[in-house]
Amino acid sequence: MTKRNRPWGYQNPIEPSNPNWELDPQTIAVRGGLARTGFGETSEAIFMNSGFTYDSAEQAAAAFREEEDHFLYSRFANPTVAMFEQRLAALEGAEAAFATATGMAAMFASVACLVKAGDRVVASSAMFTSCYVVLTEILPGWGIETVLVEAGDIEGWKAALSVPTKVVFIESPSNPLMEITDIRAVSDLAHKAGATVIVDNVMASPVLQKPLELGADVVMYSTTKHIDGQGRALGGAILGSADYIKNSVIPFTRHTGPAMSSFNAWVMLKSLETLTMRVERMCASTLEIAQTLETLPGIKAVRYPFLPSHKQHQLAKSQMSGGGTTLAIEFDAPEEKVFAVMNALQVIDISNNLGDSKSLITHPSSTTHRRLPLEVQAEMGITPSTVRLSVGLESVNDLIHDLKNALSVL
Repeated sequence: MTKRNRPWGYQNPIEPSNPNWELDPQTIAVRGGLARTGFGETSEAIFMNSGFTYDSAEQAAAAFREEEDHFLYSRFANPTVAMFEQRLAALEGAEAAFATATGMAAMFASVACLVKAGDRVVASSAMFTSCYVVLTEILPGWGIETVLVEAGDIEGWKAALSVPTKVVFIESPSNPLMEITDIRAVSDLAHKAGATVIVDNVMASPVLQKPLELGADVVMYSTTKHIDGQGRALGGAILGSADYIKNSVIPFTRHTGPAMSSFNAWVMLKSLETLTMRVERMCASTLEIAQTLETLPGIKAVRYPFLPSHKQHQLAKSQMSGGGTTLAIEFDAPEEKVFAVMNALQVIDISNNLGDSKSLITHPSSTTHRRLPLEVQAEMGITPSTVRLSVGLESVNDLIHDLKNALSVL
């Protein structure tokens, strides 16, 4: 069969209409990285193929030598995934991005691509369980030292970063107690120690916090959370400089294979279109709920960064545009009573996810952080009386009514 150039081709990704003004993030969320085939489709195309063909053996060889731009294999890169990566990078203000199958794939790859035996990692001590396991169990097994520092202890950060360090990993706000790390101050210290600063920005989302503008080098997400935000698809993303993505992340991920599927990338693309509106609405509801909960009996503490009672309230307001869509509640009651409150909820679901359009509540000590010894949970401030509430898009009045009604069991 005679080979020829195809009559329709995948156009190079473009900035939306190439306007001569700076686009608003909401416009970028809808049109950033948009690339259409020759059919001129309005919605982004889903390329559900594993491989790609070439017009000649010479073209294939040139593509593998990186002398010609051509998709090779969907584990390496895929047109739909590329659109998602470019749109998210534009929204984040990053030079480049790499999308992964899950958030933990993004977390692991973002760190693992930089370290080797003998290296040193410094991290905030308050973090999600799987991140904790990667940093304190898996990496030390490879001969990598991990030092943990309390999020708000700037003197502790200074001490930990007084010696050469390869990576600093920050989760801010932290899951589930919403602890805040001073990203700019820690980044300044880290860079003097020779470290690359990676920020897990899941709890804030690209809408509420811009770690790269605060001095961080890399941002990672579980895109399963706010970016999909509707309980449908798993995903993750790593964002940073073009050099970091091309020369550190891609050589690692190309051979270890944590790539995002094209279908999930398409779902995420469509979700980005409504990300800002969803997060801003959820954030406003969360603040109102947090303020209400502080006035109710049976509650020992409410942890939400934009409450004046939060110990890092001013820091949170200086580096975030909103307090987030998640809060932690510590009840003045034992675990069995906490479970009774959760079981009495009629609108809010019991689930270990967050950032969803549906409001979800979980008991971290027995679910998301169960893997950690009780003494480690206690060091993180997680008690059997603590729950995490992820606020969705329901009427805030209904959510408050549901919470008040459930609290009556106390």
